[in-house]
Amino acid sequence: MNLDGFAFFNQQLAAMLRDGIPLEGALRQLVAGMRAGPLRDELQKLEADLATGTPFQQALRARRLPEFYVTMLEVGAQSNNLPGVLTLLADHYRHCHTLLTRLKGLMVYPLIVLVGAFGLSCLLSFVLMHLFWPNFKDLIGTGYPFSLSLLALWTPPALLGLAVSLAIIAVGVPAFRRGLRWRLPAFRETALSQIASAFALMLRGGVALDRAIALAEQLERGTVAGLELAQWRARLAAGHGKLTEFAQPGRAFTPLFVWLVGQGGEDLAAGFARAAELYRGRAA
Repeated sequence: MNLDGFAFFNQQLAAMLRDGIPLEGALRQLVAGMRAGPLRDELQKLEADLATGTPFQQALRARRLPEFYVTMLEVGAQSNNLPGVLTLLADHYRHCHTLLTRLKGLMVYPLIVLVGAFGLSCLLSFVLMHLFWPNFKDLIGTGYPFSLSLLALWTPPALLGLAVSLAIIAVGVPAFRRGLRWRLPAFRETALSQIASAFALMLRGGVALDRAIALAEQLERGTVAGLELAQWRARLAAGHGKLTEFAQPGRAFTPLFVWLVGQGGEDLAAGFARAAELYRGRAA
């Protein structure tokens, strides 16, 4: 999903709803100007369902849209404030796009250097082996094993090739990417900013705290953050209602994060918003 385009879509949809345009009509106009892709197909089907009289929540749940997005739209519809929720979602996805674009930009140069070093190392090893090594072998005689020469020549390309393979796996495999997201600097700050922003958005929209934690846990399933959120939800269900009781610091959610959220007092949405702003600045 193009987060910047999705943010613009939600901003435009909110403006059209404020102007009194029906939801299905606004969707029809906006979808007509979108590029072909899975997101456009799902929104087009949503508009078609609404046009045939399908209830909004039922039509929304039938579509393959992000769970967080679906939940927030349901909250906006229930509170009769769908334009306001769409505006908050637009800001949320725009911030996510800005941070992720910067991080991807920072990854380009190291990957180029790594791939270039691997290619250059292979070329040098090939040249040394086929052009220079026969002459060296005649000079030093047969006392130096040929297998050791191969090992010496091809060890650097092998190590660089392994590094390139690991980088491709880390970038291309979602499971590895999600795991590294909570371990690498800047990416970890980005993840904390995104999840804090999501919490602030859900709580301001009227989502119950236990439901917000469950949804965040689902979004972060398979990561260290997902495991810690499961512990938060278990403590909350056990009757530990205060933030300091259920939100224990861990590997993902640092003591600073919990402290920042706690500064909001009874207004947890304000605390999460403060944490989102601080970690967004650190990531940037």
